[in-house]
Amino acid sequence: MTRPYQRCTRCVMDISDPEIIFDKDGVCNHCAKFDAVTSKRWHPDNFGAQLWTQKLEEIKAVGRRQDYDCIIGLSGGIDSSYLALKTKEWGLRPLVVHVDAGWNSELAVSNIECIVKYCGYDLHTVVVDWEEMRDLQLAYLKSGLANQDVPQDHAFFANLYRYAVKNKIKYILSGGNIATESIFPTSWHGDAMDAINLRAVHRRYGTRRLRSFQTIGFWEYYVWFPFVKGMRTLRPLNFMPYNKAKAIDELARTTGWRPYGRKHGESRFTKLFQNYYLPEKFGYDKRIPHFSSLIVSGQMTRDEALSALKEPLYDPQDLAADLAFFCKKLGISEDEFRAIMAQPSHHYSEFANWDQLKSAIKAAQDIARTVLGRDISVYS
Repeated sequence: MTRPYQRCTRCVMDISDPEIIFDKDGVCNHCAKFDAVTSKRWHPDNFGAQLWTQKLEEIKAVGRRQDYDCIIGLSGGIDSSYLALKTKEWGLRPLVVHVDAGWNSELAVSNIECIVKYCGYDLHTVVVDWEEMRDLQLAYLKSGLANQDVPQDHAFFANLYRYAVKNKIKYILSGGNIATESIFPTSWHGDAMDAINLRAVHRRYGTRRLRSFQTIGFWEYYVWFPFVKGMRTLRPLNFMPYNKAKAIDELARTTGWRPYGRKHGESRFTKLFQNYYLPEKFGYDKRIPHFSSLIVSGQMTRDEALSALKEPLYDPQDLAADLAFFCKKLGISEDEFRAIMAQPSHHYSEFANWDQLKSAIKAAQDIARTVLGRDISVYS
């Protein structure tokens, strides 16, 4: 089915999201959801500061007898780096973990070193078995799915949870935030934490066993970790006026951290995936939801976003160099990659997944929130 081109009159979301809906004024459902739901969980004000102060006291009290009172996953990106900087200011004692999936840019390595040195943190680096990661990423490429970042994302969070359990840490601090990530079309991909889906994709297209690759099962993620182990994942940046441009300036001033120019530029895989694979194969430009998030949070104007979207996603010379590196590292030729790009695309739901289980647990959470007045979701 085709539909006339339309772009939201408030943000810059358009019909590249096949499920987008516009009201009579041309405002999209993403903006409506932000106003009615998402913004209610965002507290960049004195109330948010009070809430976070209370949570800080709780974190310190619970972890007072432990070596660490919280855990942070540090990728070197702006969100996790700024969170690490703020964690030092709050007087917390984090276990800092970096998961190396084989795609770190040189700048990411430098930025991680800057943050760790300035904050005085001990850094624990988990190096994912490259042959297993390579096989899993090739399986995803052959699957024709949109979200090629699942292997990296899943490895990151799975190892973070394992380290937290091993060190008896109750609080995971996440750099995820509403200010820069409030809008994203769910139609574009599935859940990166869905180990059922990940293993189904690998069973069909992988060639070797995943012996050491860490995964998180459904019951671990939704039951074992939050209820049996009492773990909570907190998003501190939602309790402060988090501004991306100001955060970059503060990081650069205090630690020597340097910006990447693009969101998630810390990973050479993600750079090519977001700026070439998605636009070419699916017509998805991830700048659109990112800019839309900045618009509704007041960090960017719509005109600024429209102007930025006119800029090319890739310089031709950079693309040629990145593509050559990408193929060489994965052990395929550029012709093989082009053949993969030419194959039909597929949706994650064509593979086994945990969607029905997730819907059931979400329904239980809604009931608990309404009847018991208690929030039992994974995130706070």
